[in-house]
Amino acid sequence: MTIRTLFRLPVVGLCVLLHACGGGSGSTTASPPAPSAASAPTAASTPAPASAPVAASSPGAASNVVVQSTTPNVQPIQVTRTVTGTRNMLQTSVTLCVPGTNTCQTIDNIQVDTGSQGLRVLASALAPSIALPLVGGNAANSAVAECAVFGSGYTWGSVRQADVRLAGQVASAISVQLIADSAVPAAATDCSQSGLPMLTASNLRGNGILGVGPFTADCGGGCAASAMPRWYYNCTSTACSASTVAVAQQVTNPVARFSTDNNGVLIELPAVPPEGASTVAGTMTFGIGSQANNLLGSATVLKSNSITGYVSTNFGGSDYGSSFIDSGSNGLFFPSTTLTSCGVWYCPGTTQSLNATLSSATGASAGVSFSVAKSTTLLSSGNNAFSNLAGPASGFFDWGLPFFYGRRVFTALEGRATPAGNGPYYAF
Repeated sequence: MTIRTLFRLPVVGLCVLLHACGGGSGSTTASPPAPSAASAPTAASTPAPASAPVAASSPGAASNVVVQSTTPNVQPIQVTRTVTGTRNMLQTSVTLCVPGTNTCQTIDNIQVDTGSQGLRVLASALAPSIALPLVGGNAANSAVAECAVFGSGYTWGSVRQADVRLAGQVASAISVQLIADSAVPAAATDCSQSGLPMLTASNLRGNGILGVGPFTADCGGGCAASAMPRWYYNCTSTACSASTVAVAQQVTNPVARFSTDNNGVLIELPAVPPEGASTVAGTMTFGIGSQANNLLGSATVLKSNSITGYVSTNFGGSDYGSSFIDSGSNGLFFPSTTLTSCGVWYCPGTTQSLNATLSSATGASAGVSFSVAKSTTLLSSGNNAFSNLAGPASGFFDWGLPFFYGRRVFTALEGRATPAGNGPYYAF
């Protein structure tokens, strides 16, 4: 499954993919790299084993639906069956428009990812009438392209401008990545050597990625100061070379460019039963403390690192300072010396009940109880949403989509004021 985490480190940009992918993932475990690294290996999911099926939950069950709001800052989201059979894939629809016009197209099957920044859409998903302007490069007749490197591969494409419409909000003329755009040459050599080319719907496991993580741009000051490989490129009609790109022109978190409700997001998904659910419907509400429907209430606020977005997790007597809450990972990924693994997923003989404590440098902490079920049983069922699907990792704790079920989870944007102070932070 194409799940990724794109955080930012000082000066050197860092793309980290912590995910489960069908097929040719280059690796089976994930770990946060050193600051100079460009990517990390990944956890990978194989197709469902041929064990006895488990009855699917009714997709219409009321317990699997968050009541949909009519407030303009609320975006419907869902987990359901995908064409590729990927489980725990949180998706939504995004409307792209030619800037300043009503020439628009709504694109379905876009992954919702609190672990990355910016909108990335396959060029093949856009109608020819949606002629988004290219972001010009630093030379005549040149254009900006981007390589986004993930653990199992990469996306490559032009950077274009679009009005992005979500619910009642508009991010006007922001930079987006148009994956596999024929307007720029094939991927630069250092990019194309980065694993699987995620340039099709089957390899990407959808039509795009909506990154609504804790930062406003996907690389930041590092890419503005230095021409770093496997980030931004200046392309002519025949070749591309690494280039600096101003932060304002980098692929941008759309939420950061809304006129209101622009300091973060709240994701609400209902709880699912231990055997999983066929379909889950929830909401992504824009803003934190800006309207009656996005108040923090009694949520515990965990300030995250202003550079990496990390918090800390204490689990099994060990502290994992590289921890994050990421709707773009389709399982919980963490180290364990006691859980049995079946390939890249944990598969204990009986469901295990576990506990951990998340904390921030400010001293705030929150205990979390979670469970890990036998992955082979889960993945052989007809269900698509699981709160107890987990896999091994090394040296970090990834609170993926299972963490979100039955919770109100806030992700606050860097430097933006909220009732709990400036982001970045998580709250739940």
